[in-house]
Amino acid sequence: MAMQQLVVMVVVLACGTYAAWTLMPAGARRAIASRMLKWPLPARLQQPLLKALKPAGACGGCDSCGDEKAASTSNGVKPIRIHRMQRTR
Repeated sequence: MAMQQLVVMVVVLACGTYAAWTLMPAGARRAIASRMLKWPLPARLQQPLLKALKPAGACGGCDSCGDEKAASTSNGVKPIRIHRMQRTR
């Protein structure tokens, strides 16, 4: 097998693995990550697996969840603001 074919196979395998990992449901990623973290992997390969184990719920992408300014009321309830869109015809 030529060196060029080997390089292409490695690149295609890496791209396919990345696409499968990205499009995989979060529950499956967590299950695979927890199993793979039992292996002796380098720290660089453990980082995305540790990230996959973190819960990604409704508060997963928001940085204001623990913000003191966001919780303006004494009981911790945050008001919801609804803005109506103006119709343009």
